[in-house]
Amino acid sequence: MDEELIAKLVEIYIGRQHDLNVFMKSVAETVGQHPELNKPGAEAVHSYKHRLKDPEHLAEKLRRKAAAGVEINEANFAERVTDLAGVRVLHLFQDAFGEIDAVIRRRVADGDWVLGERAKAYTWDPDSAAYFEGFDLDVSQKPTAYTSVHYLIRPRADSPLCCELQVRTLFEEIWGEVDHRINYPTPTEDLACKEQILVLSKVVGAGSRLLDSLSRVHKLTLDAN
Repeated sequence: MDEELIAKLVEIYIGRQHDLNVFMKSVAETVGQHPELNKPGAEAVHSYKHRLKDPEHLAEKLRRKAAAGVEINEANFAERVTDLAGVRVLHLFQDAFGEIDAVIRRRVADGDWVLGERAKAYTWDPDSAAYFEGFDLDVSQKPTAYTSVHYLIRPRADSPLCCELQVRTLFEEIWGEVDHRINYPTPTEDLACKEQILVLSKVVGAGSRLLDSLSRVHKLTLDAN
């Protein structure tokens, strides 16, 4: 991929930014502010955020893809690069994921959204993998210390607009932010950093389990009273 093509693809993206921004915000607010997910005292959603990819970061990504042998051109740009608009929805307890997933699936079933591909769950944790197997997800268990569910959402099947919606726990978001700062886009070569990032993922997993246990105990206490 030469620099002229990269510049052309970035130009195409910039031309779509307004429409992408409008669609991205609608996805974020539909899920993040949904009344079923924000019942007082029983909120499934803790918080949410969204972002458009910086054009220079897109150019860098296209160069990395080209170096890896991935062919991207004007014809397949919208299908090959699907993270130009991103939304993250965060939840405290793992059980809340089912409620969030149900809201997303209902929008798809009603024809408001189209999934660009089958939603995917990424995790390093066997227990999390077993949990996600209970949903309509492709579950990928990797040794990358990362747990998150990704949906590629389009307003219609043939639309060039795509929003990557990520759903994860607040603990996993902390790990992701640290890893992104230290380990992306170029993986760190520092052995101590690698080991500490891995240890952090274990702490995050333990923290998530502790929160789920606290939630179950709290519900039992409320039911007993």
